[in-house]
Amino acid sequence: MSTTSPKAGRTHELAFLYDTPGPRARRRVRIATLLTVLALAAVVALALRELDQAGQLAADRWTPFLESGIAEYLLVGLRGTLLAAAVVAVLSLPIGALLAVARTSRSTAIRVPAVVYIELFRTVPVLLLIYVMLFALPSYGFNPDVLWKLTIPLVLANSAAFAEIVRAGILSLPRGQTEAGLSLGLRRSQVVRAVVLPQALRNVTPSLVSQLVSLLKDTSLGFVVAFTELLYRAQVLTSYNRLLIQTYLVVTLMYLIVNGSLSFLAARLRARADAPVPPPALATTGTTLMAGEQRG
Repeated sequence: MSTTSPKAGRTHELAFLYDTPGPRARRRVRIATLLTVLALAAVVALALRELDQAGQLAADRWTPFLESGIAEYLLVGLRGTLLAAAVVAVLSLPIGALLAVARTSRSTAIRVPAVVYIELFRTVPVLLLIYVMLFALPSYGFNPDVLWKLTIPLVLANSAAFAEIVRAGILSLPRGQTEAGLSLGLRRSQVVRAVVLPQALRNVTPSLVSQLVSLLKDTSLGFVVAFTELLYRAQVLTSYNRLLIQTYLVVTLMYLIVNGSLSFLAARLRARADAPVPPPALATTGTTLMAGEQRG
């Protein structure tokens, strides 16, 4: 499928998620989108009216959040959220890629352990893993810092999720990619590293970003281990100022800004990857020389 125009680029992206919709399907999607937007607008308007009648929109309930002390208090929590998410992402992505390659291996000794790991940690709730890290392992002498009590269970769960996403990208490639690499004399490990994985990761970039957003939200489980993250700080703040709705709406806005920025960055990276590739300079030079010879 061609990717030489922005429209073709979008079609190329959709082809890895579902079949490209036709004219009738696109019309139904537009109608469903319009109805959904109208329904959401009605729900928001109703919620604002109820909050206004309850006095929750009064100015004196919102002005405390303009004070530097409260803003700094919440920003410290946001920094903890971003730190935990960065640790989980940096560890989960390479582990997930290795698990995906292992699961697609021809060797049973390599493939079976990868399958067991992925299926185990995809099905076990993250909260249960945190409880194991918090209550069971310390009795056996393993009692890490609160950051690692949160991030290790998240790494186990998210690496399994990343593995399945990357495996889908690998399986989306035609077999000819691997066979072409082998025919050039590359070893299978070189083909996977230099040919298969770069294309597979590029194909599943939207899904990887969705998983990154999901793991960032999962860091809100940090309140279980008393890790200083955004939601934990909000919980403590509400017990102090008694502004429950306002505090959690401000925290929701902070999550929306962070996750929205991440999605915007991913869209820009994807657009750059789908941008048309300029013709090689050698071909242009050759054409110029031929034109010069013809004029001469």
